[in-house]
Amino acid sequence: MKKKVIILGSTGSIGSTTIKIINRDKNSFKVILLTANKNYKKLFLQAKKTNCKNIIIYDEKNYLLSLKINKNKNLKIFNTTDDFTKTLKEKVDYTMCSITGIAGLKPTLEAIKFSRNIAIANKEAIICGWNFIKKDIKKYKTKFIPIDSEHFSIWSLIENTKYKNFEKIYLTASGGPFRKLPLDKFKKITPDKALKHPNWSMGKKISIDSATMMNKVLEVIEAKKIFDLKYNQLEILIHPQSYLHAIVKFDNGLTKLLMHDTKMEIPIFNSLYHEENYKIKSKHLNFEILNNLGLKKLEVKRYPSIKILNNLTNRDSLFETVIVSANDMLVNLFLKNKITFNEISTILLKVIKMKEFTKLKTIKVKNIDQIVKLNVYVSLKINDLVI
Repeated sequence: MKKKVIILGSTGSIGSTTIKIINRDKNSFKVILLTANKNYKKLFLQAKKTNCKNIIIYDEKNYLLSLKINKNKNLKIFNTTDDFTKTLKEKVDYTMCSITGIAGLKPTLEAIKFSRNIAIANKEAIICGWNFIKKDIKKYKTKFIPIDSEHFSIWSLIENTKYKNFEKIYLTASGGPFRKLPLDKFKKITPDKALKHPNWSMGKKISIDSATMMNKVLEVIEAKKIFDLKYNQLEILIHPQSYLHAIVKFDNGLTKLLMHDTKMEIPIFNSLYHEENYKIKSKHLNFEILNNLGLKKLEVKRYPSIKILNNLTNRDSLFETVIVSANDMLVNLFLKNKITFNEISTILLKVIKMKEFTKLKTIKVKNIDQIVKLNVYVSLKINDLVI
């Protein structure tokens, strides 16, 4: 029997890669839903290639436009996840949640209810709403698989291990496109240069986050929540080749490492075929890289965003939403050439030290509306600061 699959955010890089894998093995999968915010044209093409009968377009204007343009009588178009779920009669086998930003949190929580396995590639959803995600995956008995290469690696290393007392977990970072750039040249960095990651092919937002090292700050917060750790149990190491993705040091003296080619296709493939014996083409073990991993501590002057980790407590709170929202807004402003590359981190560090935000470190997240409203407020605050 074919696995029933849903892909939330199918037009992005993670969603597109998931479809690419599925299309190579159509006998094993049946895609029953694809979603996008605005890009209905690409969604139509994806639906045709996967023979998917249902799509969701969240943006109201593009949803109405797609209804007029759609010529496929077999294709049903919805505007919300709730509208679609009313048509479901049973749980689907696998859902990929790859909607970017805080906007992905609500659809992710809705998907948990009707999914046997849920793969989450949305940092913001996990960082801002992990307590809700954790509660629901337990309530609905849904298996959770993290998709970020680092978190998938950690998860893979510990999934079938009864002994889970960690001494330290290391996340690796390539260092981005400016790992060797002289610091006095940072003021001349343009969006085009920042988008050229040396190892990975990614979306614009995460590419900029990689250049500032903000992606690793978010991944540390993410790992702390997913694996129930304290921040002093997590550390970031520079590893230029992006071959080694995680190191788990247990307190029984054992240390495990996981490496794979620099392709998101590998964690996605293994989440789709979890606990099944399917093969994927990959390169031979690279002994040249293994003999020269080049692991180094972070240079704070080069990556000032790392200072954010010194402002965090082990208590989950609304403060994490401030960090996510502020960074999202600043990256967006940089891509529009409204601020410089250096200002992403300088403004971010300034914002998180404001009293109105530091007091949120003691406030627990009670509902999604809190997160959504705070996200809007922080965005407006930064817009005022810049303009």
